[in-house]
Amino acid sequence: MDDITLRQNILDELEFEPSIDAASIGVAVDNGIATLTGHVSSYSQKETAERVVKRVKGVRGIAEEIEIRVFGTYETEDEDIASRAVKMLDWNVSVPKGAVQVKVQKGWVTLTGKVEWQYQKNAAADTVRDLAGVVGLSNMVEITPRVSANDVKKRIEDAFKRDAGLESQRISVEVSGGSVTLKGKVHTWSERTAADRAAWSVPGIKNVIDQIAVG
Repeated sequence: MDDITLRQNILDELEFEPSIDAASIGVAVDNGIATLTGHVSSYSQKETAERVVKRVKGVRGIAEEIEIRVFGTYETEDEDIASRAVKMLDWNVSVPKGAVQVKVQKGWVTLTGKVEWQYQKNAAADTVRDLAGVVGLSNMVEITPRVSANDVKKRIEDAFKRDAGLESQRISVEVSGGSVTLKGKVHTWSERTAADRAAWSVPGIKNVIDQIAVG
């Protein structure tokens, strides 16, 4: 696929996504590498734009340069963001109460603490990323390992086999402590994303190193 066709496919996919303002996002493509520019009103929209582009067939890489334009003073916003984030985390039943701490500096939210499952770490990030005023998010929440490396490897491989969209024999799994390394080759970005998702679904995983090639 040539770059001009790929660029148009990306623009069409962004336009098709109702949760973002595609008119404010610019796209350039060079040898399959998509560069995103422009601006959006929230960190959530910025993440969504990147996620949308990743699923377009033919995209080999992404350079993400989208800006977040937030109005108001940071001094007032930081305190307000932190207060609202703490309340939202307390209300989220997927996040253990008191397990996650919040720090906000110039609109950038940093989450710390310890949880047992990856979905709990993800839930904490999902809870705060849509808050007004958030310009960035660092999810530093740690996951406490509770299973052996062999058990983790087997669970991930079993998850691959259950996923109809994955050719499990094309992906190898290596486990060291709470870190998982995925190797191999798949046909599409969606397959690679599915492999990552399966690896993260196992309790105790703190890091997934994705070395899967797409092509």
